[in-house]
Amino acid sequence: MGKQVAIIGAGISGLLACKYTLSKGFQPIVFEASSSIGGVWTKTVETTRIQSPKDYYQFSDFPWPSSVTEGFPTQNQVLDYVKSYAQHFDLLKHIKFNTKVCGIEYEGPSSEDEMQAWSLWGGNGEPFSSEGKWKVVAEDKHSLSTEIHLVDFVILCLGRFSDVPNIPDFHPNKGPEAFHGEVIHSMNYADMDYVSAANLVKGKQVTVVGFQKFAMDIAMECSNANGVELPCTVIYKTEHWNLPDYLPWGLPLAYLYFSRFSELLVHKPGEGLLLSLLATILSPLRWAFSKFVESHVNKKLGLAKYGMVPKHSFLQEISSCMIATVPEKFFDRVQEGSIILKKSPSSTFSFCQEGILVEGESSPVKTDLVIMSTGFRGEKKLKDVFVSPTFQDRIVGSPETILPLYRECIHGRIPQLAVIGFSESISNLFTSEMRCRWLSELFAGTFKLPSIKEMEKDVEKWDKYAKQYASGQYYRRSCIGALHLWYNDQLCKDMGWNHKRKKGVFAELFEPYGPMDYVTS
Repeated sequence: MGKQVAIIGAGISGLLACKYTLSKGFQPIVFEASSSIGGVWTKTVETTRIQSPKDYYQFSDFPWPSSVTEGFPTQNQVLDYVKSYAQHFDLLKHIKFNTKVCGIEYEGPSSEDEMQAWSLWGGNGEPFSSEGKWKVVAEDKHSLSTEIHLVDFVILCLGRFSDVPNIPDFHPNKGPEAFHGEVIHSMNYADMDYVSAANLVKGKQVTVVGFQKFAMDIAMECSNANGVELPCTVIYKTEHWNLPDYLPWGLPLAYLYFSRFSELLVHKPGEGLLLSLLATILSPLRWAFSKFVESHVNKKLGLAKYGMVPKHSFLQEISSCMIATVPEKFFDRVQEGSIILKKSPSSTFSFCQEGILVEGESSPVKTDLVIMSTGFRGEKKLKDVFVSPTFQDRIVGSPETILPLYRECIHGRIPQLAVIGFSESISNLFTSEMRCRWLSELFAGTFKLPSIKEMEKDVEKWDKYAKQYASGQYYRRSCIGALHLWYNDQLCKDMGWNHKRKKGVFAELFEPYGPMDYVTS
């Protein structure tokens, strides 16, 4: 019997992990708490589409079908595509549906104190151990029976945008309990079927808190349902460079941020003196690229007219993995009055009987329904899967630094475990596939990891990069930002692949890279 690998989650990352684990002859067992595959794509609002052009959001060995002609496919099209992928590679038989993992616990010959003294990952630098195992405790959601599985490796594909909503803290008697209407999180809205969601907002004064993609989609649905008679109010703290399209002034955005030349403009983790000098010399061009995109967004959406021009740069936005596409005609709805934008000077607001009281205002925003599109607590979800308090602390690390994962996958002081799909990029499917291929080659013994100290130093370099280009409130703890190629190059070099995959010097330097450039090793 081959090595058994537990994969927690059957979203896109979990399916990729299953497929590539199988490709190396190992035995995956996928635990999925729900009744279907697809992760976040199984529960979203009706108008949601992918946030990246589909050419960058596809499996390298399973392209989109020709019947999908849209540049940004819908939720249903994405889900059909993901299900087709799972069926094509016969992955469903490896998935235990309606099975929630309650906790994982490492069982090995070494104590946690002894593990702390290891110089190599797992003590020997190998992904598997003849003595160490992970105990996975899972519950069948129908029978409520508990299963215990001992496995050789665990891959956490939990995702960070589901299950644990981020609800702001409020002063006593200033929270939702003071409000006489209804308060839900965007997660609850997405859990409804389309008809129920439409009926929930129909005929109501709705306030949406937040201004990321989900908030805009929900506001559009409220606008569709109620028009100018009952406008939807969107309360936001920060303006964002949300994109109307990926064609600033007719030039594909990928040429500005997904090519080798574009990455020469920024300082990179672990770069040498020459690359550092080039990034410094080319900094005016880096500024110009950002202003080029900003001018297009401002012009096309009319941000200045609505007081919605961000104070930060587009480079900061993309380096924070925070860019989103604006729903079509969103600002037309703002202009007609069916969507009202209201800025809160800080993240502080409170509830009263009639609705929401924004700091600095004497009268409340009167409302019947408040939808909190305030994100998720992904780190808590990641942390809570561990039984050991020591591992809980290690996996999330310090709140002042990025998540301490080498190659965004491996924690040097947690053996026989990887995290896939938690760290963001501009195209999460593309990045998750590269990580799964890298991990499968590690399983196969194609390469070995460096020492724990070397891995920790590499993480520090990526943290320095993140703080340089996405500082302050835009700093995200798990995001490779606008360094797709630099990151993929590192994975390729580890695996012994040629990282330069274009034909010709010009193409290599200036053409954007996407999933289809990595079809073969």
